[in-house]
Order: sequence, then structure tokens, then C-alpha cells
Amino acid sequence: MAGNEKKITFVNIIFFVIFGVLTGVLWAYGSPIPLIPGAVHLRTFGFFIVAVGFLFGPVTGFFAGYIGTIVWALLGGYFIPLHSPLADGITVGLSAALPAYIMLRGRTLEEAIANKKRFIIECLCWSVLFGCLMILSTSLSLSYFTGLDYWFCVIWIGIADVAPIVLTPFVVLPLAPRLKRIHTFVPWM
Repeated sequence: MAGNEKKITFVNIIFFVIFGVLTGVLWAYGSPIPLIPGAVHLRTFGFFIVAVGFLFGPVTGFFAGYIGTIVWALLGGYFIPLHSPLADGITVGLSAALPAYIMLRGRTLEEAIANKKRFIIECLCWSVLFGCLMILSTSLSLSYFTGLDYWFCVIWIGIADVAPIVLTPFVVLPLAPRLKRIHTFVPWM
């Protein structure tokens, strides 16, 4: 292991769970519009996990997305065995982690947001790209496990997730400077 690699600590795990449960609760109770009853709703807080990935690190974003998906599915009555813990949880977690992972390789968030216009464009591109890949793979799993038409799932999950994901850079920009000091308490992972 290289000297600059970080290890996951107990404190990190606590925050993975905190952000994951917060995500699940926000999605279950803060997103009241069902698009496909029993499977998909409009995720008004869909940007939250991607913002967590930028603000607290891609690993934290992944677990916020994964745990949040499971908590949301259980609280909202959307849990589909195999689909929720495998396809949905993993792809949602990756859609939260990968934009920050790719954009912040070799630089800090402060360096990335120094050029606000460039950050907004890059963040939108990566967030929407990985959101769309998540939609395509989650729709495949959802159609397989529920019998729903694949393109029906793509359209409705796309509506549910893409619009909120577009808000990500506009949430990260004002929060990043305000949360800078919290990184002594919440490790960036």
C-alpha cells in the first residue's frame, strides 16, 4: 500500500451509515411523487449523494448511495429482492462516487471549484453521464425482475433522476467553502 492511500476507519463507517440513512429518509419522505408505483418515484433529493461524493469523498458518496437506496427501498415499500441490493444499490452508489472520483483525481475540491464555470460544466457532464449509465443498468435489472418494459423503465427512471442530478454543481459550489472545516471531523474518503 502506498504511503498516501487512506484506510477506511470506524469514523468513516459511521458517516457512511449516517449519510446513507439520511439519503434513504430524504428519498422516502421528501420525494412524494410516485412515477412507477412500487418501483420508482421522483427523487427530489437525487443530487444529494453526488454532492456527498464531492464534499466528503467518492467512497463516502458510494456508500451514501448504496445504503440510501436500501433504506429508501425498505422505508418506501420499493424493495425488490436482488434488484435493490445488487443492481440498484451498486449502480446508484457508483453514480454518486464516479463523478467526484474522476474530477478530483490529483486535485482538491477547492482547486476544482476555483474556476466555477469549468467546475459547473465538468460536474454536469460527469454527473449526468454516470446518472444515465445508472439509469440504463438499473432499468435493465428492474425490467428483468419485475417484467416492466425496459424503455418504460428508462424513461421514468430518467425523469426521476436526471433533473435532480443536474442540481449537483449548484449545491456543491455554495456548500464546499462552508464545509471545509468539517473535514477535521468527517474524514474525506
